[in-house]
Amino acid sequence: MKDTSDPRLIRLSDTPLTLERPSEDVRHHKVLDSDGNEVGRVADLFIDEQERKVRFLMVQAGGFLGIGGEHLLIPIDAVKEVTGDHVVIGHSLEHIAGAPRYDPDLVEDDRYRAIYAYYGYAPFWGPGYIYPPTYPYFFGPR
Repeated sequence: MKDTSDPRLIRLSDTPLTLERPSEDVRHHKVLDSDGNEVGRVADLFIDEQERKVRFLMVQAGGFLGIGGEHLLIPIDAVKEVTGDHVVIGHSLEHIAGAPRYDPDLVEDDRYRAIYAYYGYAPFWGPGYIYPPTYPYFFGPR
């Protein structure tokens, strides 16, 4: 993918797209850190409009019964394993808790760049980026 500082990401739930294999949809799965501690649940998936690949998990952390709490964006590159109804992130709970927060009211900023930098991964829009093999990414119309 060519280098661009303005990637266009959208929530999967805001599109007419769905995973080619619905069994691979991790929305509502529990998110665990590298030690098995619960981080939260996958509230949505952020995909890039151009390539139709998942780029971030939007994780609802804290709150009660899905109300309150906060949202975190975790790069797909941080996913170590998807099993049953769990998504395992290759970072500690403390590291994840210190990540930049997702603010849906911010439209034009470098939040994606900051999140990739925080987790230590090369951004997907950079030259030579390779999509991680631990996560599905096939989409089609509903």
